[in-house]
Amino acid sequence: MPSSLHTLSGFSAYTTQAVRLVDLTIVLLCGWLAYWLRLGTFSMDERYLWLLTLGALLTLLVLPSLGIYQSWRGRMRGQLMLRLLSGFFLIGALITLILFLAKSGMAYSRLWLVAWMLSAAGGCILIRAVAYPILNRLRASGRNRRTLLLIGDAHSCATAWRQLQRVPTAGFEVERILLIDDDHQEELAGIHHERYTLGDRLEHTEEEVWICLPLAEGDWVKEIQNALSQSTGNVRYMPDLRDFRLINHSVSQVADLYLLDLSCSPMTGSNRLLKWLEDKLVAALILLLISPVLAVLAVGVKLSSPGPVFYRQERVGLNGVPFMMLKFRSMPVNAEKGGVQWGGARNKEVTAFGAFLRKTSLDELPQFLNVFKGDMSIVGPRPERTQFVQTFKNEIPGYMQKHMVKAGITGWAQINGWRGDTDLTKRIECDLWYIKNWSLWLDVKIILLTVLKGFVHRHAY
Repeated sequence: MPSSLHTLSGFSAYTTQAVRLVDLTIVLLCGWLAYWLRLGTFSMDERYLWLLTLGALLTLLVLPSLGIYQSWRGRMRGQLMLRLLSGFFLIGALITLILFLAKSGMAYSRLWLVAWMLSAAGGCILIRAVAYPILNRLRASGRNRRTLLLIGDAHSCATAWRQLQRVPTAGFEVERILLIDDDHQEELAGIHHERYTLGDRLEHTEEEVWICLPLAEGDWVKEIQNALSQSTGNVRYMPDLRDFRLINHSVSQVADLYLLDLSCSPMTGSNRLLKWLEDKLVAALILLLISPVLAVLAVGVKLSSPGPVFYRQERVGLNGVPFMMLKFRSMPVNAEKGGVQWGGARNKEVTAFGAFLRKTSLDELPQFLNVFKGDMSIVGPRPERTQFVQTFKNEIPGYMQKHMVKAGITGWAQINGWRGDTDLTKRIECDLWYIKNWSLWLDVKIILLTVLKGFVHRHAY
């Protein structure tokens, strides 16, 4: 993945976390101000401090679940404001319900609670009313924009290009236009475009690809999608759906253009926060609990053979970006001097202590450091070496789609027995099923099954 794409992805993640922090600060500040205005003192009673903390925790749970923190680039902001109002109404209702069940509602000022929720909602709306025009001006001036590849017929591509030019605040920059035929090219007069031959492999560096074709050209859409099978960016289909009445269909709306999401990561908006919190909290807890075990195993590796404690190996992770995965070293230092090969784990040279580490999967424990650092997740598709990815992506359909989420220590494939020297196609099927059906509960289920089934496995070498 180009470094610019990786930088933008990281920038967007930090921006989203900053917005959450701002909202949380507003909630706490408004609760304190409402207390001062209602009760006339700056020193908040302990009972109210507990309720303020509860409100902050509910804010972290409720607002992301309503899609508040998903990307609103080029989309209708009025809907966002309604979601914020609904979110704080729900938070207030939950606090009221909790106080009712605890039979402690009479101990708190109802006027304070109402003033708190209204002022917090107003504050979050106001900060966005100030920030969004600034962001719009930045995008219109060419900053914070995503690169885009349009591919399809001239009429549809021209429609998308013109609309994005009319709405620069959407934040998309069309870098290339590829046409599948020579019809109606006059609609793109003065706009640089190239010819694309159906059936050719399509490689791109743009952050998004929009397939711009009428619904009647479904076969062509399928062929282009197949040509993009190795893409790790978002792929969207842009038919003209403004005259259609869709019921219970999920579409994205950007600059008044309707896009069908064909191949997009589930880790966006509130899902990204949930996954981030899951990884950081679980990794920190596990590292704290297993730190004595890590120390003992490190001593065992050091005494078993000369060389470093950790074995660093380049693997491919999110969006196809390589990272260095950590393991406890289980092989002699020069065991791979003749090169590496796929499979054959039984025949690889390992130390006596290393064989024990592999059989019990204890050599994988340092990867919790990778999780805490942000390279990996607790749950996700297992990462593979860079050289093997270059081979597998041309042999296994959908192989690159596993990199739409972070690689994991354990995953759906592993708890179903597809690990080690097992059928790679079956493992990819499990990985793609996990991405398609991801939820926080599914991650919890996989973690629990990993613990219950144990680390020792007949395919672990």
